[in-house]
Amino acid sequence: MAGNVMSVAYNHLSAMYGISMGTSNKYDSHKQSELRSTCNSIIKSNRQSPLYKIKSGGNVQKFAIDIKDQAHTIKNVVASLSENGEGLESAFRKRIASSNDPDIVTAEYVGNEDDIIDTQSAGFQMEVQQLATPQVNTGHFLRRAGHDFRPGSYSFDLNTNTTSYEFQFNVNDDDTNEDVLNKLRKLINNANIGLQADLLYDERGTSKALRIESKQTGLGEGESYLFQIVPENTRGSREAMELLGIDKVSSPAENSSFLLNGTRHSSYSNTFTVNNMFSVTLNGVSLPGHSASVGFKPSTDAVTDNINRLASAYNGIINTAHRYADTQKSSDLLLRDISSIAKKFSADFKKIGLNIGEDSTMTVDHDALAAAISGDDIAHTFKVLNKFRDALGAKADQASINPMNYVDKVIVAYKNPNPEKNFATPYITSMYSGMMLDRIC
Repeated sequence: MAGNVMSVAYNHLSAMYGISMGTSNKYDSHKQSELRSTCNSIIKSNRQSPLYKIKSGGNVQKFAIDIKDQAHTIKNVVASLSENGEGLESAFRKRIASSNDPDIVTAEYVGNEDDIIDTQSAGFQMEVQQLATPQVNTGHFLRRAGHDFRPGSYSFDLNTNTTSYEFQFNVNDDDTNEDVLNKLRKLINNANIGLQADLLYDERGTSKALRIESKQTGLGEGESYLFQIVPENTRGSREAMELLGIDKVSSPAENSSFLLNGTRHSSYSNTFTVNNMFSVTLNGVSLPGHSASVGFKPSTDAVTDNINRLASAYNGIINTAHRYADTQKSSDLLLRDISSIAKKFSADFKKIGLNIGEDSTMTVDHDALAAAISGDDIAHTFKVLNKFRDALGAKADQASINPMNYVDKVIVAYKNPNPEKNFATPYITSMYSGMMLDRIC
């Protein structure tokens, strides 16, 4: 229940404030001890916090939520670069798959990092001849305002290769063809059985047809369909199905076809594993005789990718501070807090290709960075990068715990300095504090 409430809350935020909450990953899951530590940090943060009211206007809610969102991004990037207590230099030992033609093939390494592999010879050539496709049933186009269906109750069976489902629908006296098609579209989509139903317009826009597509692709041996629609054996249901026409397959499911190092293969899906090392996704069809090369990125590229991710996360929160400079004067505090971390390392950054601009954003000189992580002073380079990563992560933790520290507010009263008479108010900096605001009279 709690998960559903959170999902609804974030979806509401995304729609109302135009915020991209992103997708969850393994770094969004926490141990009980980590959650307890976060709760203690919240309590400690506001133990001496004064009572205040938020100034209305200036998109204060969205600003607070944006801070948490950007801080969350930084924390996830930092966590991904700190696994097992290792530093950024561990990227030299990690294997990152790459493709020279991502429009045709993309790949991800899914093997064991401890396996002994000759990365020079572990790659392969792939020529994609056909993508795996879903099954599509497209019905007849019916006049939107027409009344071609007789009032009554109808049903049909939808069979897959493993299960059979029965669907029933009613047609009322005043239902138009478009009403009936919409009922069926919602009925199929709400069933959540791996099918997607949509309505198509004809060229004039006066007629619509129901289109049903399987989410699964490809056919197994001995299979002739992914789904089959059969009307109930009554005159009314058969006549309704003749009008709909959704029992006819307009595009059958097909398997992917490709050449792997010159040998022909096929797959039910466009995503599969090769040699228990690469998770491969087919994205397009190759030109005849042209193959995509899949292999491993050089270790310097792997490090550069991680630095780019860290720089992008840093720039995200810097740009948030700039974006609210006109409406939230306290955003300057956020800018100073975050930019001061990078400026502390600016002298060392210049030597390794990280440049801090006048607006405090960071740019990466990839050639200079590659030279730095391949040079004689590589130990110092990684020491600087790891210190920056840790300092940025610590500041993101603080911003996430108390985003209200950076919004414009009016102090109402200070707490009693006597700790024995002072009560913690953890809800002040809760994740909903950006929405629960009092209007100042």
